[in-house]
Amino acid sequence: MNSGSNRAVNLTNEEKNRLIQDIIYYFETERDEKLGIIGSEKILDFFIDTLGTAIYNKALDDAKLWFNKRMEDMEADFYTLYK
Repeated sequence: MNSGSNRAVNLTNEEKNRLIQDIIYYFETERDEKLGIIGSEKILDFFIDTLGTAIYNKALDDAKLWFNKRMEDMEADFYTLYK
């Protein structure tokens, strides 16, 4: 497993603990399975390692599109200021 330092997604201890509790709750309510903290942490690590980079890169792409749209809007606003 990855130590976390090279991950695209790094979580605080509070975030990680909350997600572990969410995983435990999901398995209990949706799958009627008892899952401990270690098992939940391994599942969380697996998904972060497997999906983290793709989700991070998608978020960057979305932010870039949003930023470019705002810049286009700003450029149009500047043209309205000309006399």
